[in-house]
Amino acid sequence: MITVTTLPDLRQALTRFPKPIGLVPTMGYLHEGHLSLLRTAKNECATVAVSIFVNPTQFGQNEDLSAYPRDLPHDLQLLEREAVDLVWTPVSAEIYPQNFQTWVDVEEITKHLEGAQRPGHFRGVATVVAKLFNALQPQMAFFGQKDAQQVAVVRQMVRDLNFPIEIVVCPTVRESDGLAMSSRNSYLNHQERQAAPILYKALNTAQTAFQSGERQANAIRQIMRDTIKKESLATIQYVSCADPDTLLEIGGVIDGRVLLSMAVYIGKTRLIDNFLIG
Repeated sequence: MITVTTLPDLRQALTRFPKPIGLVPTMGYLHEGHLSLLRTAKNECATVAVSIFVNPTQFGQNEDLSAYPRDLPHDLQLLEREAVDLVWTPVSAEIYPQNFQTWVDVEEITKHLEGAQRPGHFRGVATVVAKLFNALQPQMAFFGQKDAQQVAVVRQMVRDLNFPIEIVVCPTVRESDGLAMSSRNSYLNHQERQAAPILYKALNTAQTAFQSGERQANAIRQIMRDTIKKESLATIQYVSCADPDTLLEIGGVIDGRVLLSMAVYIGKTRLIDNFLIG
């Protein structure tokens, strides 16, 4: 495994590896969800590259950039064990040099869900992913379904800007009680951790109703809300029953596929989850 920090060193290292290159972009503090992406990439690609960069531009003013969990030595141990070929760990000045002023702004699809709650978040995501794609020149890039809107935004950007990259979406990896794996789960205390699977339970309850014939979008949303409200430590930010391509809320009858998603605070920790059904 080769680990590099600077862009010139990255470009030099890339000359040593065969194509196709599969990229797994991460913010570090790796868990089994990230490792599942790596393993899928290894099955699909001759070379697997991983980026580790906590991207400051996707964090809002009152969000958790300074507190975001980091453990680069442990991350590198995990990647070595997984036989990753190349790891890029740039510093912020490498990604955003002095007088940086060029941004990627994906417009309509970022106005809903996470984008509505976190202004500017997806401008930061799209810009850093575009820069990672330019730097590493992968043929494939691997993302998790847990961040469903991020996947939709990246796909839109790839189409619009003609990146010759296949976006591969891998299933959400969950703990034994259904909680979606996330670096932010480390913020939860014991009591909050016991409460956190309420997101999964709400999604499951809504899916069961859908499978039993419920097709009214408002009823599906209400089922999710009612389930979450049974947990005293949970505070709903949003629940959604939306078109999986446009992310627009479905107003009446569900006809075809639907993305059920939510953002819920468990104590002070904000968690997201989703199911794609239908």
